Amino acid sequence: MKLVLASSNAGKLAELRELLSDSGLSLHAQSEFGVSDAVESGASFIENALIKARHASAATGLPALGDDSGLLVDALGGAPGLYSARYAGEHGDAPANNALLLQRMAGVPAAERRAHFYCVLALLRSADDPQPIIAEGIWPGFILEAARGTQGFGYDPLFFDPAQQLGAAEMDPALKNRISHRGQALASLRDRLRDAWR
Repeated sequence: MKLVLASSNAGKLAELRELLSDSGLSLHAQSEFGVSDAVESGASFIENALIKARHASAATGLPALGDDSGLLVDALGGAPGLYSARYAGEHGDAPANNALLLQRMAGVPAAERRAHFYCVLALLRSADDPQPIIAEGIWPGFILEAARGTQGFGYDPLFFDPAQQLGAAEMDPALKNRISHRGQALASLRDRLRDAWR
């Protein structure tokens, strides 16, 4: 069954395709259908995930998966939060976002560099689905003082997982997919997929 991902982010698409590889669902980016990004006008991650999913489903006529996620840093009062993808101003400029984060975290002691990634997924069977399936995941860690690793995307080079003693960008993709915020959210969603398609 075809499922449209309400995002044009290649990194998210690759991660989610891998995580859904044995689900019987065929995940396609909205850009494959000529669908542009929705305006993320929600006041929460959940609202934005729903806005994106409804937009993609309405434009394609297919079930849609909306993903909204971000990095929340304790020392910055939860920033960049909802604005993670456009923290430095332009949407999707990861180098600029990472540079700004490092600048704002300069001088913050190691013990006070706590942060977590958060992801919410919203699955809609149709654009007017009154009962979307919502799943979330949280990945706790710390902000590094300098970038490490070459894997992943977004803020991964600056995020350190103390349980694994690795930066997110140093991890094998299979490990990251299993433990990350997105991996956790999708695992929760997969547990309910069978009921969703009845």
